[in-house]
Amino acid sequence: MFDIIVIGAGPAGSAAATCAARQGHKVALLDKAKFPRNKLCGGLFTERSRTYYTEIFGQEFDLSHAVTRTDFAFWHQGRELAVLRDVPPLHLTMRLDLDARLFQHALHAGAQDFTGRPIAQITDNSVIFRDGETLTAAILIGADGVNSIIARHLFGSPFDKNTIGFGLEIEAPNGGRPDGNQPLRIDLGAANWGYGWSFPKCQSTTIGIGGLHAENPDMKARFSAYLSTLGIDAEQVRVKGHYLPFGAFRKTPGRGHILLAGDAAGLVDPITGEGIAFAMKSGQLAAQAACDALKSDQPDMAITRYQSALTDLHRNLRIARRLRRIIFAPRWQKIFVTTFRRSGTVRLQYMRLLAGEIEYPELARSVLARLPHYILNIFRRSP
Repeated sequence: MFDIIVIGAGPAGSAAATCAARQGHKVALLDKAKFPRNKLCGGLFTERSRTYYTEIFGQEFDLSHAVTRTDFAFWHQGRELAVLRDVPPLHLTMRLDLDARLFQHALHAGAQDFTGRPIAQITDNSVIFRDGETLTAAILIGADGVNSIIARHLFGSPFDKNTIGFGLEIEAPNGGRPDGNQPLRIDLGAANWGYGWSFPKCQSTTIGIGGLHAENPDMKARFSAYLSTLGIDAEQVRVKGHYLPFGAFRKTPGRGHILLAGDAAGLVDPITGEGIAFAMKSGQLAAQAACDALKSDQPDMAITRYQSALTDLHRNLRIARRLRRIIFAPRWQKIFVTTFRRSGTVRLQYMRLLAGEIEYPELARSVLARLPHYILNIFRRSP
């Protein structure tokens, strides 16, 4: 018998378990995998992520296993748009190391370890493992990713197939290059309603492509073409694929005493693809809502408290989703690319967004002020 069961021990789940355990609650932390474990992800750890990490875990983020870059290259259809120098630092991590570190924070805070145990069944107040053992709790927090079994239990499906994204990714030794000093790279238009990325790490470079699944029936062919532009033979590398939340967040991330956080709630930036920062923050907010609901002896009010705490984050994601139409829609991308190439202000604001120095309303104003008037009217009329 626990106060809170957290399903999923990635950034969202570990943040939730840490926050709840530190407030004296009996917390079970579950995951089907044993840590450390790999996960498909670019591993971008921004200054926004560092801020949230310090706030949630009470210490500075150790950068010894990360690669830090202050140069960012943007490309479009094989042409370099711009290289941004001396931008706010961007840190490239391996999820193998990052998630294991966050998981250990949760255990040190007092969460009990139930990882490496597959789940057979979920009920409104219990989790039943395949070996028959049952855990029960007043509140459940689902932080178990895009294929969340908690979301499936609540809504019948973990995501909407019409709005979900999909990504393909490889780990290339040295990025296929001898120098290993290349900047971070984003390729706009590498996928429909998405982009490609090349992120240098300590011993490899994570290269991927992602976009809306429904708009990319030829994603494998697009990825092969993208790898070719980087000088990499697609036949010689192991490709991983995974669904990606892409801005289609759940307006009500749970029900009563069952909450969803991170990817399970669709809390991923639909433009930058950043998910780690929002995962940690939503895990913290879910845990606080759960603790407050338990304190008032009203566990079913947890969702009301949590949804209220997410108001600002949801607002920013709504604006980002609208802005995405201008940045990624094939109909308007040429106009945006021209604006991005010419406007140093837009580029700077994009990097400040990643650093957590500004939010989407300010970025939207910078972009829209520099686009043709008829595009501005379209944005204002969008729902």
